[in-house]
Amino acid sequence: MTVSAGVPPAFDSPHAEPGGLWSPARRGLTVGLVLTITLVAFEALAVSTIMPLVARDLGGLPLYGWVFSAFFLGSLLGIAIVGGVIDRVGLALPLGVGLLLFGVGLIAGGLAPSMEVLVLARFVQGLGGGAVPPIAYVAIGRALPEQLRPGMFATLSTAWVLPGIAGPAIAGSVAEVFDWRFVFLGLLPLIALSGLMALRALPRTTIAQGGPATAVGRRRMRDAFLVVVGAGLITAGLTEGSPGLLIGLTVVGLAFLLPAFRRLTPEGTLRIARGIPSAVLLRGLLTFAFFSIDAYVSLALVEVRGLTVTEAGIALTAATLSWTFGSWTQARLSRRLGPERLATAGFAVVAVGIVLTTLVLGPLVPAWFAVPAFAVAGYGMGLAYSQFALIVLRDAPREGQGVTAAGLSLSDALGTALGTGIAGAIIAAAPRAGLPLATGLAVAFGVGATLATLGFALSPRLRSGR
Repeated sequence: MTVSAGVPPAFDSPHAEPGGLWSPARRGLTVGLVLTITLVAFEALAVSTIMPLVARDLGGLPLYGWVFSAFFLGSLLGIAIVGGVIDRVGLALPLGVGLLLFGVGLIAGGLAPSMEVLVLARFVQGLGGGAVPPIAYVAIGRALPEQLRPGMFATLSTAWVLPGIAGPAIAGSVAEVFDWRFVFLGLLPLIALSGLMALRALPRTTIAQGGPATAVGRRRMRDAFLVVVGAGLITAGLTEGSPGLLIGLTVVGLAFLLPAFRRLTPEGTLRIARGIPSAVLLRGLLTFAFFSIDAYVSLALVEVRGLTVTEAGIALTAATLSWTFGSWTQARLSRRLGPERLATAGFAVVAVGIVLTTLVLGPLVPAWFAVPAFAVAGYGMGLAYSQFALIVLRDAPREGQGVTAAGLSLSDALGTALGTGIAGAIIAAAPRAGLPLATGLAVAFGVGATLATLGFALSPRLRSGR
């Protein structure tokens, strides 16, 4: 996606808004963040597209979900670490280290001889990628007035347009004509370009608080590690065929995860207290619902409906573009309707989109219907996704933005990790039970639709009552 054109003048043209996102004082931040998000977008869409071929080559359907879950488990740890560091050393250093780890993970993934090594490589990628969301949120909160923030989130969503249009097609073609390994390794030049430009821009808008690491920071790292261990144990328990291991690992995982997650997020998050706590929790619920489907749409279309990975990638492209369109819609309506109403509407649209996508698993519905169906879910994500960040940036005190933004990103990554992990476990269990793959996919998609409906029911809690 390009970032120099296609910005609606109602938001951000230099003629309509002298102090807008593309003004000289803010242009560096806008370009730097857009390029960084573009990198993340290319990687995410490319891996989702080629994974059916990777699984065939490495023989790893039981670990299919782990390839996605490992990335987001790594992100959990990276997010929590970066949240404590931002308020002390600024934004540039954490971003530089994060991009370096991301690149190391790409190299290891491209050279992986087995599914187990690929899972480990994805964890390292996630550890580096986890630096990006908190840095973006804090940079936006510190550098932009409230009225420009919806437009910035919409602009960042637009950063998915070019990867959404070209990413799945390029990744699918490269994997089919050459080898899927070139998809991982081919992303390395993009890291060098986007990372350099982002790092040059961020110091101009960074306010570092300074000071050494504190006991609070060390406790946050410990709690982040416990969240990762807990989520990993839950995912492992669900992947195992033994009922005893399933129950035992899940119980132990929850014992690790819940207390640590409570300490890393605003007080009242697990109780769904009104305002910021509800925004943090519902962000995770939204990502759980959507990404439990997103990671497996390509698998469904390739293995159940017989499409090529390139053809299946069109559905991912459609959802990416509609997500961007939904994000620009929320930017136009945000002041009039408020983030709480838009989040509610987004949950409803995501639920409908997931139900429509599930219909494609049956032979009576043409495979191409996955394109508009999944696009509906993507549009709902565009409406809802940034609303939780807008609530946090609006209501959180400036001096605590780093920790609060990290809590929001932590919930986001945890929802995605558990969504992809639980859905992957359900899908892998179907063949073991002698059931068709389509049955496992249908159950997993049903879980996603149920969680989106639950989010719709809980969304009135976003209102703080101020």
